[in-house]
Amino acid sequence: MTKFYVFRFTAILVLMVTLSIGTIKAQTYDTLWLNKIDLSKVNQDYGTPRANLSVDKHPLTVGGVAFKKGLGTHAAGLVEMDLKGTVERFKGLVGIDDEKNGKGTVVFVLVADKKEIFRSPLMKSGMQAVNVDVNLKGVKKLSMIVEDGGDGNDSDHADWVNAYFLYKGALPVALGIPQVEPYILTPAESPKPRINSAKVFGVRPGNPFMYTIAATGTRPMTFSAENLPEGLKLDPSTGIITGKLMSQGETVVTLKAKNTLGIATKKLKIVVGDKIALTPPLGWNSWNCFASAVDQNKVKAAADAMVNSGLINHGWTYVNIDDCWEIKANTDDPTLSGEPRDANGMINTNKKFPDMKALTDYIHSKGLKAGLYSSPGPTTCAGFTASYQFEDKDAQRWAEWGFDYIKYDWCSYGRIYKGKEVAEYQKPYVVLRSALDKVKRDIVFSFCQYGMGDVWKWGEKTGGNSWRTTGDITDTWSSMSGIGFNQNGHELYAGPGHWNDPDMLVVGMVGWGPKLHPSRLNTDEQYTHISLWSLLDSPLLIGCDMTRMDAFTKNLLTNDEVIAINQDPLGRQASRVYKEGGLEIWVKDMEDGSKAVGMFNRSLATAKIRADWSVIGVKGKQVVRDAWRQKDLGQFTDSFATDVAPHGVKLVTIRKAK
Repeated sequence: MTKFYVFRFTAILVLMVTLSIGTIKAQTYDTLWLNKIDLSKVNQDYGTPRANLSVDKHPLTVGGVAFKKGLGTHAAGLVEMDLKGTVERFKGLVGIDDEKNGKGTVVFVLVADKKEIFRSPLMKSGMQAVNVDVNLKGVKKLSMIVEDGGDGNDSDHADWVNAYFLYKGALPVALGIPQVEPYILTPAESPKPRINSAKVFGVRPGNPFMYTIAATGTRPMTFSAENLPEGLKLDPSTGIITGKLMSQGETVVTLKAKNTLGIATKKLKIVVGDKIALTPPLGWNSWNCFASAVDQNKVKAAADAMVNSGLINHGWTYVNIDDCWEIKANTDDPTLSGEPRDANGMINTNKKFPDMKALTDYIHSKGLKAGLYSSPGPTTCAGFTASYQFEDKDAQRWAEWGFDYIKYDWCSYGRIYKGKEVAEYQKPYVVLRSALDKVKRDIVFSFCQYGMGDVWKWGEKTGGNSWRTTGDITDTWSSMSGIGFNQNGHELYAGPGHWNDPDMLVVGMVGWGPKLHPSRLNTDEQYTHISLWSLLDSPLLIGCDMTRMDAFTKNLLTNDEVIAINQDPLGRQASRVYKEGGLEIWVKDMEDGSKAVGMFNRSLATAKIRADWSVIGVKGKQVVRDAWRQKDLGQFTDSFATDVAPHGVKLVTIRKAK
């Protein structure tokens, strides 16, 4: 054999050995298919996660291509993986499942040890699946996130297909949301008087005025007011101010609350003009608690509970009936059947609500306000009679009954509107706005159309006092966090009299029907929920059974410094100023020049978050105050840093040191 052939043979042999070693090395990696993880650890907004099937139990299909393996989920969604440092790569494809027929938009995100390593483009129904291939060598924790694409619908069926981990050593596992024993941060109320009402209140000229001075402290307590405008009167024993103001203008009133331990005072600016809801509404809504099981007695019990629990003393005001009070067509239930309208076209109630005027009178007698629900379509979401083509008559009826708030839910109007032009989204709300303007009563107008057509950009122009920016919330981390942390950018469109609404609060006993359960949000997540909604200037609408509130839930809802962030008269919604991996900082400008700052940890491990003054927008020596504990933490010069629990928050205010 010549030297050439010997060399060639040797080279081939070396190459074969090398390839063989490479093959042996590659074969030492094990494969964990994503569909094999513990699905009980998958957290998502709606539906049930499914192995090898879509959320609606169909074969996984993305962009016309069928896949045998994968994980069918729903945005907002979260899978937290403990990779244990043994995973080499993650590979797969992501996309919207075809079963939604053109609906749905999502973004897929991977965060490895707090660092974002993958973000898909905005995925829409019908698009081809996008390839994912990331190096995870040495990574301990991986967050697999599906974000709502922001289109406001509920069709975000997100698939991870042909997805797997290559690992060597310990098996990676899915992590659930950590459970945390309830702990109370809100200090006990002082027996001395303290006034907690909002600092500003708006009313339209000639319309009935009602304002309750919210005050904590030992009873009995007496109330008074200096510089109260002519046309108003104050009940000194209840603190309820009523009457009418006929002329436009502003008056600053000094409110006083007195008991045996002292006197509290607070300034209130009364604005008579063309705006109401100058601070976000605070109240209760029946849907997340009772849904279709609501009736008059439950609503009266809710009003009683708002007073007896002391929530009224912290500014909680509205008691709202959400659907199921009207007549329902084609039903065998005698309590719901009957003539939808009288001979004059005025809407009737079903037998569960025999006397609406008496009910609102009862609610008003307690210093509270009453809210109602309808839809611009022929029927409501639950199939009851709605307002289509009877808008003027319904507005008149609501005013006659004495309601102060209307939630107007899109629902069956989806069968009527044509196309997706903004004018078509606006039309039913413009119609009802005109109807409300014809009645002599201030009725807060709450749009509920799930953010379609970027409602936040035009809600104020069409006369809304608030508008839903999202689909319905549920009591899961993925739902609450996916909705709340997706509000960045909406702050450009909110302010006094017009608020973004990321939906109701899901703390306490909830259940959407007769059977209730404690919120599935853990303790830290509930603090995050209330903190974020307060920073967002969201309407705060309690969704739980207030007759069954425990001490922890009451602690969440009665912290006056947290509520004051939401009710600040400047009305400046918070914006996100920092984001790295699962860590975020949100900042809200306050009327007194201070900043309210939320430091959020969306990951599953305790993390230190540093708020640099350059990020917050302040300079020099600052006093940092813990809003939940109502306690100054000290003076800081350049930044403030703190450990934050998984899915937790540190809510502080920052003010210039004297």
